[in-house]
Amino acid sequence: MRQRHTLRIHRSNQRVLEAAGHLRVDYVEASDLSHWLTTSADTPLAIVSFGAPVLPAVSCPVITLDLPQLDGRSLLEVWTSDHPVTVHRTNEFSAATSGEILAGTLQLEEPGAGLQATTEQAYRHLLRHVQELGYPYLWRVWNFFPGINEDEHGLERYRQFCVGRYQALAGTLQGFPGSLPAGTAVGTRSGPLQLYVLAGTHPAIHLGNPRQVHAYEYPEHYGPRSPSFARATLLQSDLHTQLFISGTASVVGHESRHMGLPETQTLETVNNLRALVAHADELSGTTRSHQS
Repeated sequence: MRQRHTLRIHRSNQRVLEAAGHLRVDYVEASDLSHWLTTSADTPLAIVSFGAPVLPAVSCPVITLDLPQLDGRSLLEVWTSDHPVTVHRTNEFSAATSGEILAGTLQLEEPGAGLQATTEQAYRHLLRHVQELGYPYLWRVWNFFPGINEDEHGLERYRQFCVGRYQALAGTLQGFPGSLPAGTAVGTRSGPLQLYVLAGTHPAIHLGNPRQVHAYEYPEHYGPRSPSFARATLLQSDLHTQLFISGTASVVGHESRHMGLPETQTLETVNNLRALVAHADELSGTTRSHQS
């Protein structure tokens, strides 16, 4: 089946990104990267490696994770733009900009104070860097750190991370919490705290899921601070509409359903994804027609 998307209307308070490059992501075998880069019509913005080596000649930001793939294939996640790209680097932050889009990476080692303090520091640095480059609006953030479910000072490390992220964003992110981007936290086997961000010169539309409570409005028994992310971010330009989806899983309301039943949890997750896409279509005025 082939889908055709027609953009009908835009929300009056949302500026359409007239000069935005089209973001694209491809999965490329590590051994084929050099050939792929020389033959691709697009320019690399960032590369995410799940342990495979990346050519030293690559100029775009690279994030290397101790997160081996289950099937053993050495694939790289390659983000590209169809517009020219400019690379910016500091000691801790690396970014590529293309029109109104920024793709950046930041990593910090954890000091003795632990993950909470490291996360707060990392997000404050991240916000400062993107603001200085003129891309102050966060669209999508991936967060990687080891021991995500381990205990640290009597609190799960993921919850420590949530506290640190909240402390950094609540006082500095304009429009908080409605401006929170789509976000994901992923546990790695080792390594520092690593952030990968897509940001822009103009705001996008951040969505909730009609079947779920906003993550940033979770009850207190889930932790000292609710997770600071949106269920999805809708990005519209003059030519493209893209939806960045974050943590959805088998949560209904604010509770995980079907514990211990992975097949049923998968079906519930699919229902959540369908509801989120339908909600995004409604907001953007996108209609979907199918052709064989």
